[in-house]
Amino acid sequence: MLSKYELVIFDWDGTLMDSVGRIVSSMKGVAKELSLPHPSDIDVKDIIGLSLNEASNRLFPEACDATKDRIKLAYKKHYIELNNTPTPLFDGAHETLSALKDSGKTLSVATGKGRDGLNRVMMESKATHYFSATRSADECASKPHPEMIHTLLKELNILPEKAVMIGDSALDMEMAKNAGVDRIGVSYGAHDRDKLKIYEPIAIIDCLTQLKP
Repeated sequence: MLSKYELVIFDWDGTLMDSVGRIVSSMKGVAKELSLPHPSDIDVKDIIGLSLNEASNRLFPEACDATKDRIKLAYKKHYIELNNTPTPLFDGAHETLSALKDSGKTLSVATGKGRDGLNRVMMESKATHYFSATRSADECASKPHPEMIHTLLKELNILPEKAVMIGDSALDMEMAKNAGVDRIGVSYGAHDRDKLKIYEPIAIIDCLTQLKP
């Protein structure tokens, strides 16, 4: 499946890490704490991959700037300190990343997480060493803007046709399409196959080990 590609770009939440449940429950906790309209599970899943600023704009469009600042602080508190929902890497993640790297692939990450959060979870999951470069939402324009992918391609000196994006959300697929790179969806994250198919992925997989060479 990946034989023609030099660079494999992974989304993080919902693709490598089983964190969708924690994101959803944390955001609902924020809404309750700040007496904001309670978003549905689907509403929150649809913003996974966006920067926290953009996610707040979409979920709570009536909130003023001061409230949005409170939302950001409250979300970080809920996700890191108050929410004990486990967030392991998905089954086969280490096995697959190791096999891809050993086969000569360059691996990278493009995520809606902030830099501090990405560094923390990569270290906690002992996954940092797999990746040659990473991009977070506070360093580039939010998905589905293609800036994350464009800057990765430039840094790693890889042509778009030699790269592929792996992601669980429509935002991942749209970002890859906007960047002119192929994409592979995963069926076990934020969005189902029907939403992913809209962006014409070359495949949709049900388990990370399907990516192994």
